[in-house]
Amino acid sequence: MKRTGRRRSSVWDCFEQLGNFVRCMKCDARLKYCGGATSSMINHMSRHHPSTAPSDEDEKPVHCTMCDTKLKYRSSTTSMMYHIKNKHPDTMPGDGGSGATHAEVTELISRMIERDMLPVSVVGGDGFRELLAHTVHNYKVPSAADVTRLVEGHFHEKAEELVAQLANVEKLALTADLWTALPFQRYVTVSCSFITADWQGRSAVLQTHKLPSDGHAPADGVTGRLLSTVQIWGIAGKVTACVHNSARGISSPQAFIRGTWDYATCFATTLQVAVSDGLSEALVGVIVAAGKLVKHFNRSLLASEALETKQVQMCLPQHALIQSCKARWDTICDMFERLLEQRWAIKAVLSDRTITNRQEAQSLEIEDDCWQIIENFTPVLATLKWATTVISADTEVSISNIYPITFSLIQTHLVPRENDVEQVSEFKLKVQDSLRNHMEVDSSDLASKPALIASMLDPRHKHLSFLTPTGRLAAKVKLHDLVSKLDVITATVGPKDEQQEIPVTPDISQVAMPAQLRSDTKNTMMLLLGDNYSSPYATDSEAQVDYYLRDIAPSLDINPLEWWRVNGPRFPKLATLARHYLCVPGVSLPSLLSEAGQIFATMRTRLSPEHVDMMIFVNRNA
Repeated sequence: MKRTGRRRSSVWDCFEQLGNFVRCMKCDARLKYCGGATSSMINHMSRHHPSTAPSDEDEKPVHCTMCDTKLKYRSSTTSMMYHIKNKHPDTMPGDGGSGATHAEVTELISRMIERDMLPVSVVGGDGFRELLAHTVHNYKVPSAADVTRLVEGHFHEKAEELVAQLANVEKLALTADLWTALPFQRYVTVSCSFITADWQGRSAVLQTHKLPSDGHAPADGVTGRLLSTVQIWGIAGKVTACVHNSARGISSPQAFIRGTWDYATCFATTLQVAVSDGLSEALVGVIVAAGKLVKHFNRSLLASEALETKQVQMCLPQHALIQSCKARWDTICDMFERLLEQRWAIKAVLSDRTITNRQEAQSLEIEDDCWQIIENFTPVLATLKWATTVISADTEVSISNIYPITFSLIQTHLVPRENDVEQVSEFKLKVQDSLRNHMEVDSSDLASKPALIASMLDPRHKHLSFLTPTGRLAAKVKLHDLVSKLDVITATVGPKDEQQEIPVTPDISQVAMPAQLRSDTKNTMMLLLGDNYSSPYATDSEAQVDYYLRDIAPSLDINPLEWWRVNGPRFPKLATLARHYLCVPGVSLPSLLSEAGQIFATMRTRLSPEHVDMMIFVNRNA
């Protein structure tokens, strides 16, 4: 291959370029090629064709015309660029317009700060400035004030977009996520969730308020900030319910006087309280003993290496042990599952006196009865963890799953069995009682709970088979009541085009019956009762509810919002209610039991109180 133009390595005599690859003309091997570097080609020639590999003589040196420094030139200009950047920065060549401009780099810095939730002061760091000076020629790092103005600009842009979007939303739900930053800064982040006209679930952060740091935030203080947020964003009268992650609750008479929404506790928080209520001293002792054992293997290099050896010998998965975290009960399940998986490898290491001495082994060894408790307890924890995962999953509808899962736990999974050890049976009963109490499953007002109404409006759960016949009847009456109230509202404000009703029975007094139809009983019945008498499209309010409840329930794996997108025209009033209630999330956003929630909580503790509201808004609404 003839070399023309700028100086090229002699290795090109043996290769030809094919797009992003090069082909060796001696053995037809293909190598990745990018950036002008020929290192891979030279290495290939040296290893596979040493007799024809290019020599150092082929790669003549180059010298700098400004200082006459000699540099070895092999294929790329990296060494020359580095020399110019360090010795002659004022004459640094441009990149032909392919690089980012000063404004683009500054914009990227602001986006980085928003995405990673970094303090704006990061731009003043010596390391950050050194990095930019080395990578971006003649770039002047902006001040913290400049970056703050950019972030504020993004904030106002997103806020205007969200205001316009919320103006077209009929109903939405709020979430109040209470959290603590280090050292003693308490906040509540208010978010909203809604369903768009094309049945897509959406959520957005509205505002983050700093709370008093005097022990705990009073309920009225949180409620006041919720009301303030509603007024600021112009969504008064649109809120169906508010989900919060406070175990004590945040509802107050003030909310019901000035607000029109219901309150619901985050299901993940409720389940966390229930698990805590169920842990007896005996179970806590087993958890502590298991944690002590795991800590030993994680801290001792000799023990961890021995465990790896035993895993290979016993054909066990080569997994590290998992340490539970006090703040997350679900990690107890992870720790127990891994201990059961590695039980015999652990015992082998503890019984090997070349690795573990007798006294240490005695203090670490878990007794057989404790192993039995772990084995019996782990499936129960796994079920509870699964319930949390389902409700906390990033899906478009979650609230409608709460009561079906709650009743399934109470009626099936938390019922003591004959082979349960005493400690596990006691745990199940305590968690049962806690769930019954906090979820108010025996309440006479259960049918009015937003989560149960959502279950009725979810076609997968509308049969409410988990309730008693009396409970199902009360829920049906409540649904009829909601539809009736919707009729009143519609009559007051005027019906929307898609909700205008066509009478089921037309007025035939103004219809001249054709002679040829007078003897046709079938067609006469159609005129009397209406063309849509047998149609699946119900128009009467009560008929809509009855048709909907009698309709065949879809499978559990369908998306309820997709079902309503297709079937909404059949039940227009119920579709409106579905938008009102299915937008309510099952957990606060995000659930702090979820991985995303943990990462978010960690990131936001690094911010100063002044920038928390703005930074969380642009980060979560990106």
